[in-house]
Amino acid sequence: MSAVVPSPAPLGARWPALIPPLLIAVPVGLKLVGVPIANPWIIFALLFGLMLTGMPISISLGLTVLTYLFTMTSVPIESVALKLFTGIEKFEIMAIPFFILAGNFLTHGGVARRMINFASSMVGHWAGGLGLAGVMACALFAAVSGSSPATVVAIGSIILPAMVKQGFPARFGAGVITTSGALGILIPPSIVMVMYAVATNTSVGALFIAGIVPGLVLATMLGGTTWWRARKFGYPRQPKATWHQRWRAFMDSIWGLLLVIVVIGGIYSGIFTPTEAAAVSAVYAFFVAVYVYKDMKIAKVPKVLLDSANMSAMLLYIITNAVMFSYLMTSEQIPQQLANWMLDRGLGVVAFLLFVNIVLLLAGNVMEPSSIVLIMAPILFPVAMKLGIDPIHFGIMMTVNMEVGMCHPPVGLNLYVASGITKMGITELTVAVWPWLVTMLVFLVVVTYWPPLTLWLPGALGMLR
Repeated sequence: MSAVVPSPAPLGARWPALIPPLLIAVPVGLKLVGVPIANPWIIFALLFGLMLTGMPISISLGLTVLTYLFTMTSVPIESVALKLFTGIEKFEIMAIPFFILAGNFLTHGGVARRMINFASSMVGHWAGGLGLAGVMACALFAAVSGSSPATVVAIGSIILPAMVKQGFPARFGAGVITTSGALGILIPPSIVMVMYAVATNTSVGALFIAGIVPGLVLATMLGGTTWWRARKFGYPRQPKATWHQRWRAFMDSIWGLLLVIVVIGGIYSGIFTPTEAAAVSAVYAFFVAVYVYKDMKIAKVPKVLLDSANMSAMLLYIITNAVMFSYLMTSEQIPQQLANWMLDRGLGVVAFLLFVNIVLLLAGNVMEPSSIVLIMAPILFPVAMKLGIDPIHFGIMMTVNMEVGMCHPPVGLNLYVASGITKMGITELTVAVWPWLVTMLVFLVVVTYWPPLTLWLPGALGMLR
């Protein structure tokens, strides 16, 4: 009996697997044999080819830089190693692990539950009361955490079951919390803003202050969408709380709310820098969670420290490789070439900002915010400066784009976090968030083309150059 030889898979079923190696090999091969190909095409072909293999973005960045430098240039390996270490010797980067640690202490320390109770006492009697309380609680928690996924976890895990129990559709609650949780990176402190500051040498303090008014405006718009849909569909409301109940809820949550004063007040008054504010917030959050509210046992602290270290290491590794990529962009003068190309064609500020928004929204389909900021900011920032766009305004606009990207598939982090809480599929969640996502897109247009919304407060406080 003869053995059955399996027939090879048809080429049509295998051709997608050929795209990454072709993207990597063809431009490099043509360049090496003398065919004139612009350097930017080679660099981005390498990057996207490596990403399409499923390789982590941080490693893709590093390999792109090393492959290009060692095959297309004569840069000594010592200079690459030196740049790898000197690129992250920035004091501001130390703020990232401290803000992550503070957010983890607050997530596990009962602060979110008390903020929800306070928010519910204030707005729970309006149409869709618990939904409005969720938006308000997300805004309050965003002001102490600096992370959107942390905000979704902290607020969503408590308020979503309560909303379902009170009679709200699961989709409604998921839509509210998934999008409102994105406030975590717009209302200061914000890890994404710190990364933008590192990539562009912009003031972290000025970015934090500039995010306050847009953050409050977006929270109001999301709350308005929640109220309108709740009123339209007759969703339940809670009994109106007395002023005494509101005062008690406020005093119960005061220790968490004071962290906002510690961070923002400390930075603006000059008592400490944003990095020092991050360290203070981590110590303060530990003290509140363990000794004031006593919702976290000392035995849980090592796990929180380990989780924070893991997340910090991941982000710092991305930053390290992104710094090398930025060095390559600068050495090949790619941002300058892009700026000259746009200016030669008469494209002004309006067209450039539209182009940036489209690029960032598309990037949000395939990358998470940290990678987008660290890759795109060094390319787009010099063009924005050449066109006279304020660096603070540009940073807030990029941050709002990152918010939108966290709320739509295929890699929206907030969607995946909310999916884990609600046990809903990504497709169902995508349908659930669309009314609030449209609201966020409208807000993005406002932020993009009305700079005073962003620049008024830092200008009034004398923080703009």
